[in-house]
Amino acid sequence: MVKEIFSRYEVKYLLPYELYEKLEKELHKKMKLDSYANEDGRYSIISLYFDSPDKKIYYETRNKARFRQKLRLRIYDTASLDDYAFFEVKKKYKKRTFKRRTNIRLRDAYRYLSGQETDMNKLDISNSQIFKEIEFFKNQYNLHPENVVSYERQAFVGIDDPDLRVTFDFNLKCRGDDLRIENGAYGTFFTDPNLVILEVKVNHSVPLWLSRVLSELGCEKKSVSKFCTSADVLSEEDDIGKDDGKQSIIV
Repeated sequence: MVKEIFSRYEVKYLLPYELYEKLEKELHKKMKLDSYANEDGRYSIISLYFDSPDKKIYYETRNKARFRQKLRLRIYDTASLDDYAFFEVKKKYKKRTFKRRTNIRLRDAYRYLSGQETDMNKLDISNSQIFKEIEFFKNQYNLHPENVVSYERQAFVGIDDPDLRVTFDFNLKCRGDDLRIENGAYGTFFTDPNLVILEVKVNHSVPLWLSRVLSELGCEKKSVSKFCTSADVLSEEDDIGKDDGKQSIIV
């Protein structure tokens, strides 16, 4: 059964690619590649993020509000309209991250978001209670689809500590003119392609051995919001588009 509820600490770093290569070699000594990924431990993630007309989600995140939350619709690798996606609410409070998600058939997700179907009982979802929370959050903030963020991820899991996860995200791209996530991972780079986002995910504290490795390699903590950074890049593109008489197409 796919896990639907998460509670953990997430520590982020921004690394040059050559530093990632050194760290990856060290991780193989204590960790194993994610069994759900390919032989290199990699898979792609494509997420549709939401925001309110007044950009409340953006500003909560950018200003590092003590309590902040996001809504996103996410698929892994490839999907058709008949496949399942994850509808997720991600919250952060006192540096701890909480995530609740439900499976939903992608076709039904679009029907719900477009207002074609408002009866939850007619949607193919795995957890009705979490979906009610998503619906409340969406309505409370007047959320609408904002942009698509995609990237390639390599994931490691602790051998002796399965709750320990380390992920590397590469080739981070975004787009605002095609919000259909089944159309794949493409768009504008919103970070330098030679940089990698590292995330260490733990239930309590980072293991001593990993802290030592990160310190010895000179890895520095760097808060990176994929949603905010991508929104900034797309805003700049939109300003240029307006100057050229172009308009974004919202699907």
